[in-house]
Amino acid sequence: MSDQLEGHTRLHLRVTGRVQGVGFRAFVAQQAQMLGLKGWVRNVGYSQVEALAEGPRSALARFVEIVQRGPTAARVDESILDWYPPTGEFTAFEVRRSV
Repeated sequence: MSDQLEGHTRLHLRVTGRVQGVGFRAFVAQQAQMLGLKGWVRNVGYSQVEALAEGPRSALARFVEIVQRGPTAARVDESILDWYPPTGEFTAFEVRRSV
């Protein structure tokens, strides 16, 4: 495994399902902050949430597990993961405006 995969990396995550009106973005932000990740989360359309996060690969893997489960009232039907080299551009994890 390369040093990049063992160290910090960047994850672009999109989830679809019942993710609107159930506190999904706040849940994602809280979990990311608890794991020490940096980046953002936002709504995309009616049934999709998108997140971009950077941090240790192990923390990001845990983040994916948690987000795929979601908060109690949510239902995640599909998730798409893309991994990239980190840029270090973020200083915190935030909820962004919907697009």
